[in-house]
Amino acid sequence: MAAVDALIIDRMQSDVPVIPLLAEHIVAAGGKRMRPLITVAAARAAGGSIEHPLKLAASVEFIHTATLLHDDVVDGSERRRGKVAAHLIWGSATSVLVGDFLFARAFELMVETGQMRALGILARASSVIAAGEVLQLTRAHDLNLDRDTYLQIVSAKTAELFAAAAEAGAVGAGADDAAVAALRSYGLNLGLAFQLADDALDYGGSSEALGKNAGDDFREGKVTLPLLLAMAKTKGREDAFWDRTITKGERTEDDFRRARELIIGTGSVTATLDTAGDYADAAKAALRVLPQSDWRDALDQLADFAVSRAA
Repeated sequence: MAAVDALIIDRMQSDVPVIPLLAEHIVAAGGKRMRPLITVAAARAAGGSIEHPLKLAASVEFIHTATLLHDDVVDGSERRRGKVAAHLIWGSATSVLVGDFLFARAFELMVETGQMRALGILARASSVIAAGEVLQLTRAHDLNLDRDTYLQIVSAKTAELFAAAAEAGAVGAGADDAAVAALRSYGLNLGLAFQLADDALDYGGSSEALGKNAGDDFREGKVTLPLLLAMAKTKGREDAFWDRTITKGERTEDDFRRARELIIGTGSVTATLDTAGDYADAAKAALRVLPQSDWRDALDQLADFAVSRAA
């Protein structure tokens, strides 16, 4: 990971001063680096070389960082990784363009590996993520969003990059098809577990645990699984409240406190975490194809961490 971080720092440099300055603001803030970690760990677990996976891991982090910059502009987010969101410092236009720069850097790194299959995996993931973001945008504030569509959005905008990170790492390491398929399944289920835990944290956690303001999903009118479950359990009693705060976007300072009480009180946070745990279990089950190793154990533990951080 030190080698991956060195690549990230090197490749985000530019003769245009604002580019490395803005990129460093979000990259240096750290984050969990889970996606590039998965790329390297998948390569190790598959038993292959990590020469190519190192560059693929840096590519994955650039893709992720670019999507964060774009998302924060679209969502109007105030914080990212515990820091003021970049668009509030440098402006929305600059943030979007630096995000585009990072996407370009990601593809340069992929091409350097000469791994066309891995390039195809990450290129497809980039388009799936973008489509997922558009789908989420078109269903924003929609209280009629069904659970299947919600999971479709989560799978595209979050889980797909986890899946591609693991799959590309395995391909870059020269793993066989069975191991590649297993690691893709691992990444997809891990990504679903991670996002569901994140959605639960938005109502049941702290800003420190999230790296952004707790309650941001509610304030942005995002319909997530805890909200869907709570609406179903309070149907007929709180319909007007949900319609005002989510559909119409008419929220007061006290509304998040009330929403949080309703969502926790109906057991919707716990139920969301239970579902996240099911996906984590599915991720661990996918690893059984791989030979026993410390790296397989590490990936297994990572699936537990994805959910336990919200406990």
